[in-house]
Amino acid sequence: MNRSFTSWVSYLLIVTLITLSLSQTIFADHSWGGYHWARTSNPFTVKVVDSNTSNWDVALGIAIGDWNSSSVMNVVGEAGDDAQRIRKRCPMVAGKIRSCNATYGYNGWLGLASINITGGVHITQATSKMNDSYLASGYSSTNKQHVMCQEIGHGFGLGHQDESGADLNTCMDYSNDLGNPHPNAHDYSQLETIYNSHLDTTNTAAFAITGENPFDDPDAAYKWGRLVRQSFDGRVSTYVADHGNGNLTVRHVLWTQEFAERCQGCDHRWDH
Repeated sequence: MNRSFTSWVSYLLIVTLITLSLSQTIFADHSWGGYHWARTSNPFTVKVVDSNTSNWDVALGIAIGDWNSSSVMNVVGEAGDDAQRIRKRCPMVAGKIRSCNATYGYNGWLGLASINITGGVHITQATSKMNDSYLASGYSSTNKQHVMCQEIGHGFGLGHQDESGADLNTCMDYSNDLGNPHPNAHDYSQLETIYNSHLDTTNTAAFAITGENPFDDPDAAYKWGRLVRQSFDGRVSTYVADHGNGNLTVRHVLWTQEFAERCQGCDHRWDH
């Protein structure tokens, strides 16, 4: 065999192996900024407060059951206030994730996950919001389950497995057809990587803070803070509001495909 041809084949093989290795690393690592619940042992319990209307209860129950299959956490539901004023504001609850649906308006987003952070990395409370202005019509039950599953998943510290619109068979991608209602093995593996890496000296999932949370916010867009990253196609944005001393509110926003296509590089808060 010609030496130059052999060298060229070897080069292609090496490049292919490096590319595969890098893609597998990126695919497997979808921690959301290293954010996680502080806990002193595994598995630990995370409660999800149900402030949804009854037509979303099945979707929430499926999502809780799916995430409860993780080996590092026990995810349990808790009945919450589903009055309209509560669902519209969706106030955070210390040590818990609150799930809400409401007609939040034709503002471009389908789902919005928020986490409050202390010490720079520790989640203290979270919310997941489903926007019925869009989701109540024109979206299938599978689409709605995909959004519910993903917004709850963000509350554990998971990011997206992929932001290209590709279908990776998980609710933690955002395939253009929103057709994956459940997590996949890589999501559970990522949770194990996050929570088996170390233990903490406190348990933020057991916080019992009384009084109004000074960092809580009804998700008015102008209070979301700084746009820190956006997917290439403009479909997903991440915002950080820095309250000082390592206290943050971080938000993942999933925009409608139509809204993102108007101006992929724009901060969609102002792209109305």
